[in-house]
Order: sequence, then C-alpha cells, then structure tokens
Amino acid sequence: MFNAEKEVEGITKYIKDYFAKNNLKGVVLGISGGKDSGVVAALFARAIGSENVLGVTLPCHSVHTDASDAKLVADKYGFELINLDLTNVYDSFINEVNKLGNFSESELKNSNINIKPRFRMASVYYLAALYSELKGGTYIVAGTGNKCELYVGYFTKGGDSTYDIGVLNNYTVDEVIALGEYLEVPDQVLHKAPSDGLSGQTDEDKLGVKYKDIASYINNEQLDEETRKKIEKLHNGSLHKFNIPVYDRK
Repeated sequence: MFNAEKEVEGITKYIKDYFAKNNLKGVVLGISGGKDSGVVAALFARAIGSENVLGVTLPCHSVHTDASDAKLVADKYGFELINLDLTNVYDSFINEVNKLGNFSESELKNSNINIKPRFRMASVYYLAALYSELKGGTYIVAGTGNKCELYVGYFTKGGDSTYDIGVLNNYTVDEVIALGEYLEVPDQVLHKAPSDGLSGQTDEDKLGVKYKDIASYINNEQLDEETRKKIEKLHNGSLHKFNIPVYDRK
C-alpha cells in the first residue's frame, strides 16, 4: 500500500540533506499548471521554505489557463511566481528558420514542438544564475518528470530532460497524484488531463497509451498484448535519450 505521508517525509528529508550538503540556497522550476510541477513546488516549499522557491511560467503559444492554474499553486504555497513570455523569442527563431528553405508544416512539426521546451529550460537556467547573484547563494533547477513519462521517453533532450535535481523520477502518475492529495495541491491542478501546454494535445493522445497502462507495465501487471507492444516500442525507441555515448579512448 502506497503511504503518501511516509513518501513526502522521505522526499522532504532528501531535499533538505542535499541542500545542506551542497550549501545551496534555492530552487527554480517551471510551473506548468499541471500536477507534476505542482507537487514538486509543494515539496520544495516544504523542504527549503517558500521564500527560497522561484516558480516561472513560460508561455509560448500556450494554453492560457495554464498561467492561472500555476498561480493557484503559487498562492497555495506562497512562493514567488514570475512570467517570462517566450512567444516572441519563438516567433523570431522560426522566422530565421524559414529563411533557410521552404519547409512544409509536417517537416517542421517535430522540430517546432521540441524547440519550445529547450527555450524554456535555457530560460530557467538563466533565472537560476540570476537569482544566485541576486540572493547571494546558489539556486539550482528542479526537474518535474515522473516515472511513467521517463520510462517511455516522453521528454525532450536538452529541454525538460535537463535539471539539477529530480524528486518524482521514481513515482508513477497515480503515486504523484497521491502525493499531491496529501500535500493538498489544488484539485483543479492535480486532476486535470496532463499535457505539455504547447502542442494542443494531451500527453496520452500524443503517446497513444494511458499512463495507468504504463504504470501497469512497469509493475509487471496484466496488460493486453497490443498495449504492451506500444509501450515497449516507445521505451525502446527512446533508449538514445537515457545515456549519451562517449567514445572510450584506448
């Protein structure tokens, strides 16, 4: 039986110990208005104090309700929330790309989707460096991915795969929700359909499988063969994301 209280205490201690050991002051994370970032924000506010947590909304042709949901989380846990709009940055970049050739929408689709989280992560690291100077202590970047997302490679290399500390990496979506319920993350945030807020699709639409089925696969529970093969294909097709090969000089 999953014990959310015990897990929250364990994560809280882990964060406290890591910050003390490495003489760190604060954390920066993107607040998407979804459950993962909501739970991560709540955990860090609990562990290091809300005054040492900086949340960032990073709209880029995004769903407008994400910002209001992010504010619900910031208001609930009392941390600073700033907005850094990347829409013009993205548009300017795409204008430059279009000068390189006459590309079709389908040819650009994957590149356009993935550049957005890369802009976002560069921005979060910029703010971490800035706040380290402003606050007189080191700020690091927190990741917000969960075990189900990570298993099927649902993240962007150089984007949301890049962070300094991860606290939900070993928790399935249902477990993240249980943590959020214990931490009293606003229901509107905790139970809305997960999406990247960028592509116009839910995560499960893009993946073609349900998160509960990914959790069942991870836990070796019974699953129909078609779904099992879909999950295996997603995982095996993403293996290149997990380890960067380095030539071993003899």
